[in-house]
Amino acid sequence: MSASAPKPGDPETVHRQTGSLGRRLVLATLGFCLLFTLASVGLRTWLAWHDSLQAMDAELELIDQVFQSNLARAIWEMDSDALETQLDSVASAAPVGRVELQIIRAGRAPEVIQRQRAQQHAEHRAPVLQHRLTYEAYAGASETVGELRLEGNEGLLWERLFDEVTEIVITQVIQSLLLAGLIMWMFNSTVTLHVRRIARHLTALAPENLDQTLRLGRSVKRHDELSLLESGVNSLQAKLSAYLDRQHQDELALAAHRDRLAELVEERTTELRAANVLLQELSRSDPLTGLANRRHFDEIKEVEFRRALRLGQPLTVLMCDVDFFKRYNDHYGHAQGDLCLKVVADTLKRVFARAGEVVARLGGEEFVVLLPGVDAESALRSAVRLQQRLAERELPHEASAVSPYVTLSIGLAGFDPETVDQFDQLLRRADEALYRAKTQGRNCIAD
Repeated sequence: MSASAPKPGDPETVHRQTGSLGRRLVLATLGFCLLFTLASVGLRTWLAWHDSLQAMDAELELIDQVFQSNLARAIWEMDSDALETQLDSVASAAPVGRVELQIIRAGRAPEVIQRQRAQQHAEHRAPVLQHRLTYEAYAGASETVGELRLEGNEGLLWERLFDEVTEIVITQVIQSLLLAGLIMWMFNSTVTLHVRRIARHLTALAPENLDQTLRLGRSVKRHDELSLLESGVNSLQAKLSAYLDRQHQDELALAAHRDRLAELVEERTTELRAANVLLQELSRSDPLTGLANRRHFDEIKEVEFRRALRLGQPLTVLMCDVDFFKRYNDHYGHAQGDLCLKVVADTLKRVFARAGEVVARLGGEEFVVLLPGVDAESALRSAVRLQQRLAERELPHEASAVSPYVTLSIGLAGFDPETVDQFDQLLRRADEALYRAKTQGRNCIAD
């Protein structure tokens, strides 16, 4: 049987997700120790380098003091064998990397003798000691016989420095590891252990076991932050338990009132929902024709205009006006005029019944048709079809000067993104086109 998956609130799960405070503290300590070690190693390396330079300089001075008199005597006495022996001895000394002896004789060019180690470079950082060799043949007669130049052994210098740096690094690393280990042990034994116990206690808390107090099992003499936390958790549990008891009593007292209020709210909500539906329908439609009213049209026109502007789609507007409607009302009466408007509205709805097409009554005998995604040519065909459908219904209009039946004048305007940046401009163009249709004799379509 497989083990159950750990719960999200389990302390061990939280520990695996967030990591250990002790580990974070150790990592922070190691980071600080690393920076301190680098700084310390850098400083101590610099000091060790200068100490090595001073030590090698002192060794070169000692070698010079030991060999200068013998070299001067060998030069004065022109003892080539002794001179070579002395130079070989100087060159074999560990601190010496290169020896250069310049022999000075009157009336002759200086003679230069060199000894050099294989690893010695022309450019080096080792100290250099240069000293004139003098020989006193007899008391009071001192004469310069040559010049001795000693260059330190750079390889030995770097070898000594490497040994010292290695010792420094090992010492600092051991100290850092011991310090981090000590901090981790102390933190785990004094803090982490008790924090995990507190976390397990808090995770296991539920309303039914709030009376179980937290016990860390620490000495009473240790009154520190953990003791304050233990006391605070127990105090919080007691207050929470008392609060839950009072809340339970209040819930029992409010239960009956809540049930009654729920019934009243449900009744009022049903009534309000029905009223809102009716009000919304009334506010968005024309009460006479059932078409969209001016308010509804204003809401839709901006949405469709922004869509056409954004997507580059065509948009066409038709402005329709019943010809000589005032004469119709005067001749047939206002009741018959309302019936005429209803027939015209019904014809508009039948012709423009596709999804997205909006027919609205702007007021009186004026109607507007919004045709998203329809270009001017298609809109013109629809306008012609509208006039045909209205003519087929043969609504008598004896007061009309253009036809014995009710007719429409239609103004057409198509959206041009280069010249139109607001819908009101498009609507104004349609209105101007309607005016031209009226001036051209009515019962016609103008664009």
